[in-house]
Amino acid sequence: MKKSILIISSLFLTIIMQGQIIPQPKPGVAPSIKIGKPQTFELKNGLKVMVVENHKLPRVSFSLTLDNDPYTEGDKKGVSEMTSALIGSGTSKISKTAFNEEVDFLGANINFSSNGASASSLSKYAGRVLELMADGALNPVFTQEEFDKEKAKFIEGLKSNEKSVSAVAGRVVNVLTYGKNHPAGEFVSETTLKNVTLEDVKTNYNTYFVPSNAYLIIVGDVKFSETKKMVEKFFSNWKKAVAPSISYTDPKDVPQTQINFIDMPNAVQSEVAVVNMSKLKMTDPDYFAVLIANQILGGDFNSYINMNLREAHGWTYGARSSIYGDKRVGTFNASTQVRNAVTDSTVVEIFKELKKIRTEKVSEEMLASVKAGYIGRFVMQIEKPQTVAGYALRIQSQGLPADFYENYIKNISAVTADDVLRVANKYFLADNSRIVIVGKAADVAAGLEKLKYPVQYFDKYGNPTAKPELKKAIPAGVTVKSVLDNYIKAIGGLQAAQAVKTIVMNGSTTIPQAPAPLSFVSKTDSKGMLIVELTMGTMSLMKQVVNEKGGYVMQQGQKQILEGEMLNDMKAEATPFKELTLATKEGVTLVNIETINGKDAYAIKNGKTTLFYDVASGLKVADSVVLEQGGKSMTKTTSYSDYREVKGVKVPFNMIQNVGFDLDIKISDVKINEGVLATDFQ
Repeated sequence: MKKSILIISSLFLTIIMQGQIIPQPKPGVAPSIKIGKPQTFELKNGLKVMVVENHKLPRVSFSLTLDNDPYTEGDKKGVSEMTSALIGSGTSKISKTAFNEEVDFLGANINFSSNGASASSLSKYAGRVLELMADGALNPVFTQEEFDKEKAKFIEGLKSNEKSVSAVAGRVVNVLTYGKNHPAGEFVSETTLKNVTLEDVKTNYNTYFVPSNAYLIIVGDVKFSETKKMVEKFFSNWKKAVAPSISYTDPKDVPQTQINFIDMPNAVQSEVAVVNMSKLKMTDPDYFAVLIANQILGGDFNSYINMNLREAHGWTYGARSSIYGDKRVGTFNASTQVRNAVTDSTVVEIFKELKKIRTEKVSEEMLASVKAGYIGRFVMQIEKPQTVAGYALRIQSQGLPADFYENYIKNISAVTADDVLRVANKYFLADNSRIVIVGKAADVAAGLEKLKYPVQYFDKYGNPTAKPELKKAIPAGVTVKSVLDNYIKAIGGLQAAQAVKTIVMNGSTTIPQAPAPLSFVSKTDSKGMLIVELTMGTMSLMKQVVNEKGGYVMQQGQKQILEGEMLNDMKAEATPFKELTLATKEGVTLVNIETINGKDAYAIKNGKTTLFYDVASGLKVADSVVLEQGGKSMTKTTSYSDYREVKGVKVPFNMIQNVGFDLDIKISDVKINEGVLATDFQ
């Protein structure tokens, strides 16, 4: 089967790899700011209320936060997530449908979770919106029907994430850093979720959704006296109760820096994270210096790590670091995603930059630039209602001075190069870090084992495991031709494959932050013509065409003519089954046997492309290609599954392509030798 979505990946990767360098603000006089101060009161049930009047716009936002101690759920991990999913599915007073219809009619937004609720609307609807939010939060109806539906959706999402390298990395970093018996180290699995019952959800809600540690913050075009009456009316009946107070032993850093490796044979790039524990609190004298030190190391675009890995070496789309002040234990984390071939070198370069910030004073020019940029972003955020609400909450919940944010700019401006050097040594623990790497052991394990750090192996759930078996030898008699012949046989045979002159594939996919699913269509003609297009409704987002004259890319009205290597790559894909002629192509080699999605697959190398064919079934299960642009290179992978027969030939109805994120294309309809016109490729 052709790589019909190579075009889409090329477009996405072109956008990502080009990147944009955003000019940093020039240092200047620190602006004076004024942040709205809340008027406060407390209900008898313990709910603490803060109201910030802001009459610039006729809007209001509400934020209800339950600041409870985190808790573990053990073999029923997923209870709080299921509670979040079910709150808002109707109340004892109004059905789910009627609730949602009224919210839409009011032009409002209302969201719920097991940790609270939020809403926003025009201020003229403030009373009704607050009433709806209170009703949804305090009078939920948990039904078996909704429970079963949400649980099935959750399990489906867990299954799809099992192949996601980034999802596995996020999970295992927390497991190894905090431990499975810590709330931050627990994770939801299909097994634990299946243990959760509707009664567990009800118990969770009744135990933790209580007002003892609850804060209601209201920001916008409201009057305090009227708002107080509304809050008392809608929330006074919330039954007084106290959530359990729970404490945990703080996780410890490793005695010496080590590599924790998790093998994901389908990975075409490695997820790399350098992590150590942090007890930084917003009340610490070091707080502002740590913020700036982190920006210098990996928080800004122009940070040490990003300029090294992305700009100097072209190994990644971006590298970052983070550390936050909290009243509970947290982490310092420096992370990136790089192609397999440079995984070990990436570790070396990250530690090179860690050494730099811990041993060399930052230049006054960079320090000034970073502080100016940080202050600029801070000033831009303070007009947002959610920002003001967050400030008010943190002042109360973390015991900050009332003027903490008024003095924010002054405290940032006061950070010196000596401060940065001091806190970098205190909070960025280069000698006691976990280097957590999720990647393809066959490609990267040997290089990592040559570094000075001990390597320990774990499975994708954080359990210790033996070093995985790497590349396997090819049995005698297996050749490129025999593998490709088996593929042709598996999809229906030589005669059936040669009879395919055109293929039309229609399907759908989603991309992050898109408001609706995207429609996908590809058409291929054996005469060397191809069209692939993504649309949202009637709007074409991306389109690429290859015809007898050449080819072009069309993106949101902008047309780019394909030339050179990219045109040649597209022409090579303009055939229903390249395997019919691939065996006779010069330079095509059978490399080895690799594990793809848990099964052995023959790897055939064709230039910058590697194709994988399942040893048992003969079907093509994946391919990967190295894309280069602007001095940067990235490996793009596509997996193929759900083969179905159409007119005597099997084709994949599911294709998942990593283009910086997983683009999951589900095919709904395939036509062979029909539905294609010459004018389609113009």
